[in-house]
Amino acid sequence: MYSFVIPCYNSSESIRHVVELTMEEMEKMNRREFEFVLVNDYSSSTKTMPVLKKLAEELKNEGFVCEGYAANVLEAEQVKAVHARILEDLGKCDILINGAGGNNKRATTDNEYQHEAKAGQTTFFDLDTEGVDFVFRLNFQGTLIPTQIFAQDMVEKQSGNILNISSMNAYIPLTKIPAYSGAKAAVSNFTQWLATHFAGSKIRCNAIAPGFLVSNQNRALLFDENGQPTARSQKILAGTPAGRFVESNELLGGVFFLCDDRAASAVTGVILPIDAGFSAYSGV
Repeated sequence: MYSFVIPCYNSSESIRHVVELTMEEMEKMNRREFEFVLVNDYSSSTKTMPVLKKLAEELKNEGFVCEGYAANVLEAEQVKAVHARILEDLGKCDILINGAGGNNKRATTDNEYQHEAKAGQTTFFDLDTEGVDFVFRLNFQGTLIPTQIFAQDMVEKQSGNILNISSMNAYIPLTKIPAYSGAKAAVSNFTQWLATHFAGSKIRCNAIAPGFLVSNQNRALLFDENGQPTARSQKILAGTPAGRFVESNELLGGVFFLCDDRAASAVTGVILPIDAGFSAYSGV
């Protein structure tokens, strides 16, 4: 039995979607020897914990093992408390997927280029330092803190996998979101650092760098009220050789591969783009 621990942040939609897709693939492979532990952001638990609990119950009824817990990934004591509960309920962690991350409007400019800025817009000079700090903390420390706590199990066992979530922004920063781009670059760098640091402890650490997906969180940015691609969407698609967005289920192959100790036994320190070719395209 392998235990997946998946810290995530403030998105009931993404929690349900990721786990349901994963379970669907497990069914195809006729594999049920996995336990899933979902650790959701404590501060948003009123909204998302009922979803987590309901999902856990549904999966239990289908024969899977799944539990949901609430903790703020930026509060080490909360994560330690959840870790203690998980040890008691299910045992030590085998696979840690650091899913917490996101951006903040206060760390985002309205304009792509300074020379195009108009009165009333949020420019680079208006970025809120607390908003920028939050984005760095959520993405970097939201990866660091769970790893510090759950990887201790792996060191004791001399085995385990850590999977981080990077981004296309880590390769070349996108306009408007400097903090998120910098924070995800830090996650990629940290992934390589962890791979080196834990190699002698027989722990592998990798990351996926998802391309552009459509979700309820970004739909309004990518499509207008008539369902047509926005100007920003058109730029993304023009820069993607496949000419389309990535489907969320297309992330699973990379996730399963990187977490598989047989198929990827020598793979560590890798940031795997799953992007329909976006990171490979020079634009000409």
